[in-house]
Amino acid sequence: MASGIQALDFRAQTLTFFLDLKISSLFNVKGKTVLVTGGGSGIGKMIAAGFAQNGANVYIAARKEKQLQEAAADIKKGATGNVNYIVANVSSKAGCDALIQEFRKRESKLHVLVNNSGVTWGGPYDDFPEEKGWDNIFNVNVKSIFYMTAGLTDLLTKDANNVDPARVINISSTSSVDPACESPLSDAGNGTWSYQPSKAAVNHLTSALALKLGPHHVTVNAILPGLFPSKMTAFGLRTAGEEIFESVQPTGRFGRPEDMAGLALFLASPASAHVTGTHTIIDGGARYNSPGITASTKL
Repeated sequence: MASGIQALDFRAQTLTFFLDLKISSLFNVKGKTVLVTGGGSGIGKMIAAGFAQNGANVYIAARKEKQLQEAAADIKKGATGNVNYIVANVSSKAGCDALIQEFRKRESKLHVLVNNSGVTWGGPYDDFPEEKGWDNIFNVNVKSIFYMTAGLTDLLTKDANNVDPARVINISSTSSVDPACESPLSDAGNGTWSYQPSKAAVNHLTSALALKLGPHHVTVNAILPGLFPSKMTAFGLRTAGEEIFESVQPTGRFGRPEDMAGLALFLASPASAHVTGTHTIIDGGARYNSPGITASTKL
């Protein structure tokens, strides 16, 4: 008898759940507090704008204050939530801690952490620099994700539950699954030898953090962007010509702000409350046509 009552209760709960599947509810992020590292330009700015236009209270963080000021002013034009910025450098644990401390002065709860800060470096195979080529790349691209997430875990888990979990979104790259380090996006004779391994590490760290934080009601997912026009891809697009890259895109175009914002909003909304540990590629199918040219494409 007890099992029958439990089954009826489950069906009743399921019926109640299915009564509200409207888009306005499924993809609602209004009132959520969001922190986006590297939010002053490129993909970070696209994501921040998506949240701000849908009623979230957004903080963007980066090293350059002037760039942050300009980005915040631009994002505010379409925002229905608050937009603020914090000057920070996440290339070290001390820098991550400083950003976390400043955020704590302003907020006591964090709903969404977007670990977007990232850098790349190109150099010759036989003379690739250690500090700038390897150490700084892993510091920013990998270590900052760990220290930012660990340092803000208590604010993420606060008041979170398995129906309305907090979210961590890590920005990786299609380079994480494409081993070609020399491409038209790099200067002749140079390769991004550390960038691909760093982004592969982001994917693995995403899975590890999803396993760690799942029981504490925090989902952790990675977005793997392909080619999005930005400062990081400007050199390759300028020297090789945009038509070369467009020709191998099955969609016939590069990524756009709405592509990135749409995926990030999904991963932060009620629609994805049961999604964690995923690595989602967003490249318009280019990986099937053009191995090697999607390298180092974010930001």
